[in-house]
Amino acid sequence: MASTFTGPQVYQDNFNPQIYLDTYYGAGSGVFIKDGYLDFILRKLHKAFTSGGVKGDLMIDIGPGPAIYQELSACEAFKEITAADFTDANREYLEKWRRNEPGLFDWAPAVKYVCDLEGRRYVKRGKIAEKEDKLRKTLKRVVPCDVTKSNPLHPLVLPKADCVLTVGCLECACKDEAAYGNVIKNLSSLLKVGGHLIIGSILGSTIFRCGNKQFSLINLSEQFLRKVITDNGFVIEDLEVLPREFDKPMFDICNHTSGIFILAKKVKDV
Repeated sequence: MASTFTGPQVYQDNFNPQIYLDTYYGAGSGVFIKDGYLDFILRKLHKAFTSGGVKGDLMIDIGPGPAIYQELSACEAFKEITAADFTDANREYLEKWRRNEPGLFDWAPAVKYVCDLEGRRYVKRGKIAEKEDKLRKTLKRVVPCDVTKSNPLHPLVLPKADCVLTVGCLECACKDEAAYGNVIKNLSSLLKVGGHLIIGSILGSTIFRCGNKQFSLINLSEQFLRKVITDNGFVIEDLEVLPREFDKPMFDICNHTSGIFILAKKVKDV
């Protein structure tokens, strides 16, 4: 099903962080729980930030929405993390999480999964609280972001990052393949040569739903992603696709056919 492109103002006006988290990450019923995507991404990120050697001073997480799971392994590999998102509601949700306010989405299953990957013994909520505290200390700032700008963090200027991470963002922010290519170039400008770009995304999709709102997605393919990344000065070090089994109720919420993880090293400016 095709969908008219839902631009940034639509997200600003209509995106509900809590409904999104419950719909896609809710225990037992979440789209990305049932199709295995969350565990897949957590496993791949753990590998990247340990045996993959991705580490350094600064990581920038582009378009996290209201989610923090993608930073759970990263907080062990970087001195500081900057989260950058477009919508006011998502940034405020992240700030509430940083302040450890009550009533927010419970990430305990994801935190436990990462602790198990790291070999940390799970004792009731002890290790979960410890892990979340580590991330809160490493997540130094939450800032506005527009990936269509040559400096996506404008007007903020940060040192070149050792890693730029983006999970579940670019497929929402880009109208077409040309726009996607420009966004990759913009993200590359934040990254030092020798640094890493990590992309977690979904393929074959055109729409996703959040409550009673529908948003557009660019229909990405593995072939296109390989080309656009290498054309922008990167060498792909790891790429894995996670096929998705058809489940009509889940496809009605988000119609992607597979998930993808890409780890790429920046070898030159383009």
